[in-house]
Amino acid sequence: MEYVYAALILHETDEEINEDNLTDVLEAAGVDVEESRVKALVAALEDVDVEEAIETAAAVPAGGGGGGTAGGAAEADADAETEEADEEEADEEEADDGDDEDEGDGGEGLGELFG
Repeated sequence: MEYVYAALILHETDEEINEDNLTDVLEAAGVDVEESRVKALVAALEDVDVEEAIETAAAVPAGGGGGGTAGGAAEADADAETEEADEEEADEEEADDGDDEDEGDGGEGLGELFG
């Protein structure tokens, strides 16, 4: 969520939402910045009119189905791309951590939540 907030800060201060600026804001806030998340957010916001998305989100009642609106669609796209980047990063970390001490405990992942 802090990545989206950083993008909103950049938008509000009329700064360009790019990787360098986003990283600078996040680092200033003390966030451990993940480059893949920054890239995914910048890519997701590339064709989004942030002001329009904010206005659309403000017009949707709390808990009301805003998923079909332009703002909801843009947010869903941003979330999907961020999720994809997170999954790719997790896959890379798994490949790098071949001798992880948690290996073999059998209780990993979402599969454990559902039986």
